Amino acid sequence: MAADPKPRYTRGMLHLSGMIINRPILSLRTGTEVGTALAPIIDPNNLKIEGFFCRNGRKRPVLVTRDIRDVLPQGIVVNDEEALTEPEDLVRLKDLIQINFELLGKPVETVGKQKLGKVEDYSTETESMIIKKLYVAQPIYKSLGGGNLGVDRTQIVEITDKKIIVNDLDSKVPAHAGAAVA
Repeated sequence: MAADPKPRYTRGMLHLSGMIINRPILSLRTGTEVGTALAPIIDPNNLKIEGFFCRNGRKRPVLVTRDIRDVLPQGIVVNDEEALTEPEDLVRLKDLIQINFELLGKPVETVGKQKLGKVEDYSTETESMIIKKLYVAQPIYKSLGGGNLGVDRTQIVEITDKKIIVNDLDSKVPAHAGAAVA
């Protein structure tokens, strides 16, 4: 039986947005920090993170997700600094970069027009970089029990520039965003 190239503890793991946003980018080759991942480039059509806007000294390059080797508590691991690319060189991502889709803070409502709150956090499966779950902060009068409302990606009906529309909720089960894996 051949050894699995990726350790089991990282395969299929879900990470909250804080584990991938504003994180150092680490080079395997030099063992040093080569930049900082500032904000994700999210495709609103499939909720996949295609890359990250970065900071590397004075430059503002992009890290494409296919160049990410691993996501660790210390930061995002890449082979070397060459993984950071100038935005104008990324023809395939040009439209997504111009859209600049923001997920955090986006209002969420049901098909029946019930306002649920705003996206406060999300969890991403780091191997595929697909956003699996949204955590919606509800207004205080709706969340007397505390916590956030967890919305699975399968419940999403439509994503627009202004809001996210989800299926009507039969029962509200608060989901605490403190869990690192699901």
